[in-house]
Amino acid sequence: MDICPAQEKQSLLRRNCKIALICLIHIAVGSYFGYATHYYIREYNNHQCSEALERDPLYCSMRFCDGYGFLILFLGFIYFGLIYYKVFKPTLGHRLYRKYLVPLNRWWMIFSRKRSTSAILIGFLFVILAIFLYYETKDEPQKLSSLAAPCFFIACGNAFSTNRSAIKWRLVITGITCQFMLGIICIRWSVGRSIFECIGNRTANFLSFADEGSRFVYGDDMISQGVFAFAILSVIFFFSFLISILYYMGVMQWVVMKLGWLLAQLLGTTVCESVTAAANIVLSMTESAILIRPYIKLLTASEIHSIMVSGFATVSGSVLAAYLSFGASPAHLITSSVMAAPASLAISKLYLPETEESKNSANNIQLEKSQDSSLLDAASNGANNAIQIVLGVTANLIAFVAFIAFLNAVVSWFGGLVGLDYVDFEWLFSKLFIPLAWAMGVPWQDCDEVAKIVATKTIINEFVAYERLGILINNNAISARSAGIATFAICGFANPSSMGMMIGILATMAPKSRGVITSVAFRAFVVGSIVCFVSASFAGILMQEEEESRVYQKILSLNQLRNITIGVIEKQ
Repeated sequence: MDICPAQEKQSLLRRNCKIALICLIHIAVGSYFGYATHYYIREYNNHQCSEALERDPLYCSMRFCDGYGFLILFLGFIYFGLIYYKVFKPTLGHRLYRKYLVPLNRWWMIFSRKRSTSAILIGFLFVILAIFLYYETKDEPQKLSSLAAPCFFIACGNAFSTNRSAIKWRLVITGITCQFMLGIICIRWSVGRSIFECIGNRTANFLSFADEGSRFVYGDDMISQGVFAFAILSVIFFFSFLISILYYMGVMQWVVMKLGWLLAQLLGTTVCESVTAAANIVLSMTESAILIRPYIKLLTASEIHSIMVSGFATVSGSVLAAYLSFGASPAHLITSSVMAAPASLAISKLYLPETEESKNSANNIQLEKSQDSSLLDAASNGANNAIQIVLGVTANLIAFVAFIAFLNAVVSWFGGLVGLDYVDFEWLFSKLFIPLAWAMGVPWQDCDEVAKIVATKTIINEFVAYERLGILINNNAISARSAGIATFAICGFANPSSMGMMIGILATMAPKSRGVITSVAFRAFVVGSIVCFVSASFAGILMQEEEESRVYQKILSLNQLRNITIGVIEKQ
């Protein structure tokens, strides 16, 4: 009888201690923010900002990407989330959802799916698109050539679809429209562009911390000289370490589930394929597949195809540092992956529509939990798991670059016998992509170089393609807008080695579905490439040469500054 009161007292004590700790944390945060505000105001008033802006811009203007401005945004997002999930949602949110949003959603689902309503909405959408394109391209009508690629690939999707009658055009149009709207927000709208530039720069800065660990292990010489296997691939250890920690804490599952739910509601796709498309914005093909591992054996052929397409159409955060080191724009890389999320679902359903009934729904799916026993165990396993990724990337690079060199030698030998010494395998293959480069909006004088980049990505991989694109950027061999379009076009894992990797991953998790997986793999490889090409085409419409020149000039300046710093260190 005495045990129950003791347990109640212990429970009450724990609850009170938890409340007290939370209060202390909020008081500490509030005190810090108050002092930071006081310090910012004091420094702002002490500076003659009209004279000192260039000398000390941090305190002379509100910059939301760093300094005090970033602190405001950071705390604002945290406390908005806390208020929403802890106060608004439990008290008013559920009631408003049941009373208003659920009936409104049912009415909209019925109303919007009427043929007459769909026709009116689609017609209205095309009118708005035509008006936007008119004002966007009236001074540069050559940009309209970028529409050729999306129109061609949509027509091909209709022609080569596995079941034309099963195509849900509402899903296709909605997904591609979302892709274009995201492009407007992230590329054309100055505020959105600034936000994604900030995200890209913060991401690049964050990943650069991996250099400290690399220098400690390999030494300054290896890192300063930019040896790929040591200076570039080492960031994969750091990123995998972080993702494993977030995965153990449940943060990744929560974020991915919310984004997946949004895509499922917006497009009408199933939960598994929507969750995977959302996860591929940040994670690799392997990691996103692990999230839904228990359900892969239950997936339909169309769902497997969608999952593979979203993997091929995006890149993971763990390899961003490699692309950035070659001179790629961080904002473009992140924007490309974000635009690919809805587009991969839409275009995959165009080429391989759903004809079966899915066995997964929002009610029965639960993302895979971490198998790690503690936070430290998760961190250690995350770093260890990256070993296979690094070895896989290294092995594939060596093997495929060597094989393409062999093919180049063979074709060059045949060409030399007839006096065509400049002809090799890559030269021949790249010529097939010249019309595609033009259709994506690349100026004709740059089409040959961009076609070589796209061909390199397709037959080798995106690492080599970005390295060669970086050489073109550093040498000013192509325009800044062409470099931007090429960055979008090759921002995906669609290459032969990734196709083999994807088949192996999914077949291991669902052995009985191996036949289905292998049957849709090549189609998914092609469609994943198409998603990247469509994103590049939309970017070609929205990019401005002046803005792109500013972006790449800044990247070149940073690279030159880094080279100068490395030279100073080496002299010392």
